[in-house]
Amino acid sequence: MCDYSLQHIASRPAVVGDKLVSTSFSNSSTRGFAAVGQPDVAVCLLPGTEIAFEREVECDDTFGLFPRKLREKVARFRQVDMDKPHTHHDALEFPSGRSVLVTQLTKGQHATVLQLPASAREEKAPHEHVETRTERQDTFVG
Repeated sequence: MCDYSLQHIASRPAVVGDKLVSTSFSNSSTRGFAAVGQPDVAVCLLPGTEIAFEREVECDDTFGLFPRKLREKVARFRQVDMDKPHTHHDALEFPSGRSVLVTQLTKGQHATVLQLPASAREEKAPHEHVETRTERQDTFVG
């Protein structure tokens, strides 16, 4: 998903292997992810999507003055505070249990989409038909 304040920005869903960069978008104060080389298109993650950062994740403090390192490189995308319509919902949850809003990420951090949630993979996978023994019975006309 993309945060509510990114509704008016071009977007596309994330796919496994996407190379992302944390960024700010024009006409929005919200930060999010864009594909490397496509700075004007927000890449929307589904809850449960796993991403890996090239370096330890950095996020801004409350005033955006002093970035802090989290000593984490892998995260799972989550949505938080969904009962509050006009607040940021997009967050990253780290193995330590810490969560950080995506909009607090320092700009310019690179990450790769490792895995989509199971429900997204099932929707994209072609429906395979497994032939059963009864369907294979040959009819002989003799």
